[in-house]
Parts: sequence; C-alpha cells; structure tokens
Amino acid sequence: MTVSMYEIAVPSFTKHLEALDAILDKAAAHCEAKKIEPEVLLTARLYPDMYTFTKQVQSACDFAKLSIGRLADLKPPVHNDTEKTFAELKTRIAETLAVLAEAKAEPMEAAADREVSIKAGPRELKFSGREYLLHFALPNFYFHCAT
Repeated sequence: MTVSMYEIAVPSFTKHLEALDAILDKAAAHCEAKKIEPEVLLTARLYPDMYTFTKQVQSACDFAKLSIGRLADLKPPVHNDTEKTFAELKTRIAETLAVLAEAKAEPMEAAADREVSIKAGPRELKFSGREYLLHFALPNFYFHCAT
C-alpha cells in the first residue's frame, strides 16, 4: 500500500494543531483558576536557551503552513510573530488550519521528486519534496509542537 505525501502531512499537522489549540484552552483556564498572569506561561521556557511557549506555537504553525505551502503550491499567510495572548495564538492556529484545508493531494504528489530549496540561517538546504517533508518539515513541526 502506498501512502501519499498528502496523507502523511495534512492529517498529522491538522491533528496536532487541533491538540495544541486545546492545550491553549487548558492553559488559559489554568491561569484563570490559579490567578496566574497568562504572560507567565506564554513566556515560559523549558530551558533558558530555548524558545518561549509562544514562539514554540508560532514555529509549529510556521512549519505546518510553510511546508504545505511549498508542497501544495499555496501561498500561506504571513505572520509577524506579534501574538501575545492565548486568543491570538488560537487565531494563528486557525489560520494555519485554513491553509491545510486548502491543500490538495495532486500538487503534493507532484512535488515529491521536485527540488525544494530553503534558507536555514546562512545556508541554503536542498531536498526532494519527499525528503523535505519526511526529514525536515515533520521532525521540526513535531519538535515545536511537543516543546
């Protein structure tokens, strides 16, 4: 049985972003119940040199929308990373889910063997579409979602 790039990416990104959205609801409720300022959680880091919780959510959304944009020939929305509240992060997730909902299987399959080139710091990385999805986009998405 063959599994398509669409089947690998879109349902997985969607499932995990929906879970992340639910986590934001729980975090907001926890802050309210315990009288914690939301900024305490939104700016928290697991380790001093890691991204804040807010930046982790932003990065997870970016990996989902940008990879699907590249592979499905879509133009995802540009976000300026200005979210400062749970509600604003939930809006970003919703906008990312909207990009995923636009994706179609055919262009993603056509991208499997096409070269994908991205900038990562000063370097330019080149992959086939399949390699990009499996060995760069998905692992980074999962990392930021979990962190």
